Amino acid sequence: MMSQKPDLSSLRAALDRLGAALAQPRTEWTRDAAIQRFEFTFELAWKAAAKFARREGVAAPSPREAFRAAMSLGWIADEPLWLGMLEDRNRTSHTYSERTAEEIYGRLSAYHAALIELMGRLDGLS
Repeated sequence: MMSQKPDLSSLRAALDRLGAALAQPRTEWTRDAAIQRFEFTFELAWKAAAKFARREGVAAPSPREAFRAAMSLGWIADEPLWLGMLEDRNRTSHTYSERTAEEIYGRLSAYHAALIELMGRLDGLS
């Protein structure tokens, strides 16, 4: 018997909050808020992917393994984008510089779109 589908409501809410931050006029505050929202959205996304992968019999105890599983299961396709997202999340979580913040902020819209696509794929699994 297939286990119950994991709840995606927290990921959906985080994606909405990230989108709201990205829709604001760019200021230092909105940039930093968007980056922080990206960090927690990323965490929820890899953990959701890991839960869905477990349902498929694939262990994915880390972000890299969760996204590797998502790729092998056909839930995501752009490996360089996802690896870049992982690297950027690590950079924002462990170091801070204005230059890094600006670089990462410039990629958040693409990350947001990819995260929405992953959530849609997970949501469609029965």
